[in-house]
Amino acid sequence: MSDNADHAGARPAAWYEGLTEGPDSLFADRERAEPEIEYRTLTYEVDGRIARITFNRPERGNAITSDTPVELAAAVERADLDPRVHVIVVSGRGKGFCGGYDLSIFAEGGGLAMDGPDEATGTVLDPVVQARNHNPWGTWDPVVDYQMMSRFNRGFSSLLHANKPTVAKLHGFAVAGGTDIALYADQIICADDTKIGYPPTRVWGIPAAGMWAHRLGDQRAKRLLLTGDCLTGKQAVEWGLAVESCPAEELDERTEALLARIARMPINQLVMAKLALNSALLAQGVANSGMISTVFDGVSRHSREGYAFQLRSATVGFREAVRERDEPYGDWKRESPRPPTP
Repeated sequence: MSDNADHAGARPAAWYEGLTEGPDSLFADRERAEPEIEYRTLTYEVDGRIARITFNRPERGNAITSDTPVELAAAVERADLDPRVHVIVVSGRGKGFCGGYDLSIFAEGGGLAMDGPDEATGTVLDPVVQARNHNPWGTWDPVVDYQMMSRFNRGFSSLLHANKPTVAKLHGFAVAGGTDIALYADQIICADDTKIGYPPTRVWGIPAAGMWAHRLGDQRAKRLLLTGDCLTGKQAVEWGLAVESCPAEELDERTEALLARIARMPINQLVMAKLALNSALLAQGVANSGMISTVFDGVSRHSREGYAFQLRSATVGFREAVRERDEPYGDWKRESPRPPTP
């Protein structure tokens, strides 16, 4: 036995101590200076062993802007490097998780930055540049479109590529681009009545992240994307898309229970288990799926039908165009989607 009377074997279940705990910690006497970062689209906090990333544009349904993928990736990296954090949870403030991209900036012909020049101005992420590239009477540059959308995917995929486990907590709605984010998480837990799907496959969109077949398998992914239909949270569990669902009023409690069980595990065990399992997922071709899907997403927004949808949005407003898109399917403004027939 070691001469050190305080060796790990002398402490009950020392393997459950955190990386910063115990006299033999690599981080002993290393004070952490917590940076003060102000995010535009989300909030970040560490609560014990849990890092909480919360989308914070409730007045816009937490719609995705050019800031979202950059800030999400930065927050995930911040948690990944923090030796206190064992698990990362992503959720949305307000009525839902995320309603997708803030498409009105293109569909309704806006494209003007609200807060003046920022880091995106003059780059491929510049909303004015992208609005010009969506001009139905102009020449579409598919590479500029791909450069923009692929970087959104890179930011969202930080949830998959993070060393530590990530959990997406879904409520209300997780639709369109919101699913590009959620499906990159290692675990999805949701309220029974959550609306989950990608209605833009009906016109003006292909899920650029390309994760549906990897999460659901070929036939069930096609069942959703060939119709634009949505699943309820309860159905998402039945189909294998989510790991757990529950009544909305129980979602907080059930999520915390799951996070607590994951957070109890040693970080090194969590990282090794995730890397081992991710190796199988990545071998399926996740990167290739995302590349192809991103290209087709751009094409879908610049086809004859895509331009018709965009021009209709500019004429009568985005919401009215979406109503005309979805009403024939019977799911316009339905709080809970009509379940697909098995």
